[in-house]
Amino acid sequence: MNTSLKNKIALITGASTGIGLASAQELAARGAKVYITGRRQDELDAAVAAIGHAAVGIRADASNLQDLDRVMAQIKNEAGHLDVLFTNAGGGDMLPLGAITEEHFDRIFATNVKGVLFTVQKALPLLVDGGAVILNGSTTTVQGTENFSVYSASKAAVRNFARSWLLDLKARSIRVNVVSPGPVRTPGLAGLVPAEHQEGLFNHLASMVPMGRLGEPEEIAKVVAFLASSDASFINGIELFVDGGAAQI
Repeated sequence: MNTSLKNKIALITGASTGIGLASAQELAARGAKVYITGRRQDELDAAVAAIGHAAVGIRADASNLQDLDRVMAQIKNEAGHLDVLFTNAGGGDMLPLGAITEEHFDRIFATNVKGVLFTVQKALPLLVDGGAVILNGSTTTVQGTENFSVYSASKAAVRNFARSWLLDLKARSIRVNVVSPGPVRTPGLAGLVPAEHQEGLFNHLASMVPMGRLGEPEEIAKVVAFLASSDASFINGIELFVDGGAAQI
């Protein structure tokens, strides 16, 4: 077993499925105790079971500040501190410019921007000096995507958070980095279109990746674990694309 995160305490938001779940499994496999959040209790319970004894699930909505307070209070009471924070909770759906509504904008920015901001802010008293914060970005931080502008803008905001927060936190040597996946085979990606169109979407997205395929959640998880570990001790403020080369063309 890789023990690079042995005895570390980590929090991953939105970790019931997909990249969050795979990342929690990877960090636990490397020795960390992992707290995970999710909005749906049944999925959260299944994720905890899949991760194993190193996991604790807390039902919470990352855009709800009272929920975040409750998450941090439980971690403080049970573990006393945090070594690693991965703000993975997020999502979005597709609408062309002419159809964007206030509800669409508010919902996406509430989770992807407001939720990230206040998750990190509320975790600060628990984060150890020299700790690691990883923000989940997207290749949309640097690429335009048709019918996906609100989501893309929210992820561009997340990318800039890292640039600014590493300066805010430099006195504490807390590293803040962004992992930006390309298209990854997750329930969230599949949910962008009706079930009968999912395979078509996957094939289309794979055709836009130089490696000719979608990523798998486990591939993103390994990068998250690297950024969380001391192997990345001099890496700060970067956006690390895990996308088969899609953002480079």
